[in-house]
Amino acid sequence: RYLDEPNRADVLRIMDDEPVWCASLLAVTEARITLCRMVDEPALSEVLTHLEADASLLALVPVDDSCLERAAEIGCATGVRTLDAVHLAAADRLPRPIRFLTFDHRQSAAADGLGFEAVVPG
Repeated sequence: RYLDEPNRADVLRIMDDEPVWCASLLAVTEARITLCRMVDEPALSEVLTHLEADASLLALVPVDDSCLERAAEIGCATGVRTLDAVHLAAADRLPRPIRFLTFDHRQSAAADGLGFEAVVPG
């Protein structure tokens, strides 16, 4: 959403089509760190301002002991990476139906297995 990368237009279209967006609380931290690595000053300040504005519109799902335990179960069962498992576990707390946006095919398969509608841009 914030970087001019492949599939950016798809992500923007998908996000515009959904009235409500949820994310794990960890997603904002992860996005901020990624942007700090990839965007140089002075553009970084503006990009982070946009991130914070978007984050204020998200329903953020807490990452607590229960979520982390569920993430371990998901990760062990599916082979997804740790952060991907945490995002899946957070989403698993939400009422269905869920559309789960991801670029990772392993995470997409795990999302499908949890009964989510995995959306892979591109």
